[in-house]
Amino acid sequence: MIIAYKEKGEIMSTHINNLVEDKLKKIKEEKNVFDTGKVIRLKDYIIEVSGLENVAFFEKVIIRGKGMGYVNEIKENSVTVAVVKETSPIEIGDTVNTTGERFRAIFAEEAMGRVTDLFGIDLLTGRAFEKFKYIDIERPIVPIMDRTAVNRPMQTGVAGIDLIYPIGRGQRQLIIGDKKTGKTQLALDAIVNQGKIIKEKSNKNDIVCIYIAVGKTKKEIKNIYNELLKRNALSYTTIVAATNDDKTTVLSLIPYVGLSIAEEYMDQKKDVLVVIDDLKRHAEAYREISLVSNKAPGREAYPADIFFLHSRLLEKGCQHKNGGSITILPIVETKGGDITDYISTNIISITDGQIVLSENQFRKGQKPAINYGISVSRLGGAVQTPEMKKLGANIRRELLSYLETKEVYELANIDEMSPELREKMRKGKEIEKALRQHKFSPLSQEEIQERFKALGEDAK
Repeated sequence: MIIAYKEKGEIMSTHINNLVEDKLKKIKEEKNVFDTGKVIRLKDYIIEVSGLENVAFFEKVIIRGKGMGYVNEIKENSVTVAVVKETSPIEIGDTVNTTGERFRAIFAEEAMGRVTDLFGIDLLTGRAFEKFKYIDIERPIVPIMDRTAVNRPMQTGVAGIDLIYPIGRGQRQLIIGDKKTGKTQLALDAIVNQGKIIKEKSNKNDIVCIYIAVGKTKKEIKNIYNELLKRNALSYTTIVAATNDDKTTVLSLIPYVGLSIAEEYMDQKKDVLVVIDDLKRHAEAYREISLVSNKAPGREAYPADIFFLHSRLLEKGCQHKNGGSITILPIVETKGGDITDYISTNIISITDGQIVLSENQFRKGQKPAINYGISVSRLGGAVQTPEMKKLGANIRRELLSYLETKEVYELANIDEMSPELREKMRKGKEIEKALRQHKFSPLSQEEIQERFKALGEDAK
């Protein structure tokens, strides 16, 4: 025991000596000298600082004793700093120090099963994670040569998706719809289903899920945490959150932090499922920052680089040649069922398909409330097994034919219909009924095939 304490003391002494030597080396090389500036203009969480002549873009700066931020813009005689943390009110004349470091987030592997934020704080306990490392908020994009074809299924457990509009590992599939139509629920179903897959693979945990909450309330995040906890999904899920109490600058960075964490796991050859809830709120946060920073507004007051904001985020989804992958399910909220607004069309053009949720379907009790007529997966059968591909093609053809006919003949008297039309309406209603599914009740591919086998044969 005495020897163990002695060895521990020697290790601690060596560590302290190394720190001292490192500090002395920096002093000799004059690398311990940093610029100091003054706050000359203040506008909410955006401050203008003069005197920082050698500062770099996105460099971390300290507002002495009051907060922390990063350089957002470099002007001729000053720099703009976006404040991410503020312990006391910042005033004009406050001292600002550069650090010589890029602004980075904190990542801890022990955050698995917890709710973490940009600063490595466990939001459930309010404590910082002990074992952590700094990660870049934006890492270099995986080159084309390091990507391979997306051809493995990402099973969501939702029959309407896995059978008709399948998602592959490495795909970016948008979930879009009005408020309270089940967008978040659809994503949570997909997360819960990954646990079922892990169990089937004899607990070989090569699947990681990351739920990114952008501007949600603490109550909403807690409810999501409890739902996942009840279903044992937190053993492979991390919730990365920026609540509506956080600064807008934090909201704008949190999706990139979540994707950087996903890249850490992909480098370990794991398949990662990332849910971003939601990108419309993210776009609004970025628009607010741009307006406060006096950037020129464009369409709907969004800045000119709003498309680039999301394209560089979503292109992180890929199938890596090392075997790992990142599948992204971004969520976008619409109003009045309009999927042609500015942000929606931008993201639709970036992603590999979209699952559109309908308020009318939801009201009729058709849950999940997927609008099968305008939903699409651009990879389709390429990510399905031959059996699922064949069955899905038959079901989809029969369903879409029924939906077109239904619009015209829904209120017609069934006795006046021809036998062929009656049969088509009967089959369509059976398929619609089979597509209904309770929340958190995922189906395996075998269960989906069993449920639709007879209907698929009838649809040939």
